[in-house]
Amino acid sequence: IEGLLSTGCDVVDIGVCPTPVFYFSIQHLKKEGGAMITASHNPKEYNGFKVCSHLDSVHGEDIQKILAIINDGSFAQGKGSLSADDVIPAYKAYVEENITLAKPLKVGLDGGNGTAGPVAVPIIKNIGCEVHDIFCDMDGTFPNHEADPTVLKNMKDLIALVKEKGLDIGIGYDGDGDRIGVVDEKGEIVFGDKLMIIFAREILSRKPGATFISEVKCSKTMYDDIEKHGGRPIMWRTGHSLIKQKMKEEKAELAGEMSGHIFFADRYFGYDDATYASCRLLEILATTGKTISELLSDVPKTCSTPEIRVECPDDKKFVVVEKVTEYFREHYNVIDIDGVRVLFDDGWGLVRASNTQPALVLRFEAISEERLAEIRGLVESVLEEKKRQA
Repeated sequence: IEGLLSTGCDVVDIGVCPTPVFYFSIQHLKKEGGAMITASHNPKEYNGFKVCSHLDSVHGEDIQKILAIINDGSFAQGKGSLSADDVIPAYKAYVEENITLAKPLKVGLDGGNGTAGPVAVPIIKNIGCEVHDIFCDMDGTFPNHEADPTVLKNMKDLIALVKEKGLDIGIGYDGDGDRIGVVDEKGEIVFGDKLMIIFAREILSRKPGATFISEVKCSKTMYDDIEKHGGRPIMWRTGHSLIKQKMKEEKAELAGEMSGHIFFADRYFGYDDATYASCRLLEILATTGKTISELLSDVPKTCSTPEIRVECPDDKKFVVVEKVTEYFREHYNVIDIDGVRVLFDDGWGLVRASNTQPALVLRFEAISEERLAEIRGLVESVLEEKKRQA
């Protein structure tokens, strides 16, 4: 804050809040941009910034320009003013006013000791749900589990809660509240691509032919289902900044990632907001009177892995991915917009570099467990060979 003031910027301090509340504040307070201090879902030893120009995320070349300014030390000079504003009440009021539940539901919430819990619990209670919450107090040491709902072990407590209390749904959040993890009424994890099917079907019932953006980690069944219901699915690169940019270009109603970033332009502002996505999901459950497993019962069953993270240094990960891509491009059909998605008649495998960690991200899907193991074995053997060469 002192640095911004010294360059002549007028600053509004909105305090500790989820990242989506930060995005909301830019719109609500009519500001030119902002900065969020967060490491999102990363472990406690990490920290970072999400920087916005208006509601557009600053990324790619623009971040490199900022780095050049920092390295040069050529900052503007001035004297800005500082004020404070608690935007959370306005955010809560907006979400509650724009969500209608046809009937009450029993909901489990795991806040992961991040920033979303204290905001989401009262909202979900106020729209008419019975809330059973765990780890919804903020604690940056994350004493119960890391605040990353894509990691299966982090969802165990929520699964147990849903089963023990007989809840309609369990919802988990990451550290800064922009990613949602969902457990159905049976205690089964529902990844972001399956949530996209539920959301896309509802939107297409009102907006035939709508466009949807998703990414390379998502199931083929999701892309097929959107097409089947008259929508236009586009596969794109992983990363909230890249997805938001593509949404604007394509005028998409919804975007989503396997990892639980769900971006609603339909009835909302187009950014990833796990609390708002929770409310939209609860709205669908209440309106249809169906459980999550019932809503997804006609989706073809496939066998798939969650995201698999393989450690790889930042200075090597892109080189490794390029070598893997070159190999598979020569021998198989591939999609190479973000790493390499290797296509088979009965499944696919993915290798890409993580945007946020020194790691490679893998995922696999196939028509049977046996075929899944074969595809995974093939891709991982090539990956290991190329890692040794890098």
